[in-house]
Amino acid sequence: MLPTLNGRIQTRVLGLGIIGFFVALIITPVLPTGDLSLGQSYRVTMSVLLAVVLVGVLWELVYHGLQQFRWEKDWPTLFGLITMVNEGLVIWLLLRYTSIIVGEDLHPSLTAFLIQFIITWLAFWIIVNGPMRLVFHRWRFSGGRFM
Repeated sequence: MLPTLNGRIQTRVLGLGIIGFFVALIITPVLPTGDLSLGQSYRVTMSVLLAVVLVGVLWELVYHGLQQFRWEKDWPTLFGLITMVNEGLVIWLLLRYTSIIVGEDLHPSLTAFLIQFIITWLAFWIIVNGPMRLVFHRWRFSGGRFM
């Protein structure tokens, strides 16, 4: 069975929330954040993670609409990896040109953002397409839903 829209949203929120949290927890102290304190760095990385989750839910709606034009009504697995490019670009533009995500003047450098975003996205994609299917073997049959 293919993941439903509801299942993809649940997987994205739960997966990025848990996996992204641990990735951010581990990599934040070593990110090139300039003169930000460790607390400010964590605030920035967690804010970026929250933005990726929330904007990602909106992306799921867009992807769902586009998938309706495909015969299988689903993406090939590689498309799930490639979506990293457009999602990362939108988040970066929001970070750079608005204060919606982080607030104040705590804008991360492009290098720090790319390191966090790429590592988080790769970890999420690998775990969702690999080990998670083994651990949650019924996940597939319930349309990707957890609840």
